[in-house]
Amino acid sequence: MSRAKFRAYYEDHHVPLCMKYMRGARRYQRHYIEPAPDGSEGPCDVITELWFDSAAIRDAVLAALRSDAMPADVIADEEKLFDRSRSLAFAVSAHETVLDPLDG
Repeated sequence: MSRAKFRAYYEDHHVPLCMKYMRGARRYQRHYIEPAPDGSEGPCDVITELWFDSAAIRDAVLAALRSDAMPADVIADEEKLFDRSRSLAFAVSAHETVLDPLDG
């Protein structure tokens, strides 16, 4: 599947499907991996980011993702897009350094 078709299918079909089950998440972002300047591809096509209001909700969602306790229609749709055996799910903590704008 081409990059453009993958992104279109993800945004136009997979996201609306997942939104039916998106309880407890505050934010749902997709970060599509762009090819390097030399044209080489990254190890994946997209990084999906979910934000939660509590660690308990996050942990419940991660447990469901890791155990395949997801709705059958979501799993079937993911099989059209992903190599599910390579999908990973992690909790992360963010640390940001605010940079001064460059003098221009």
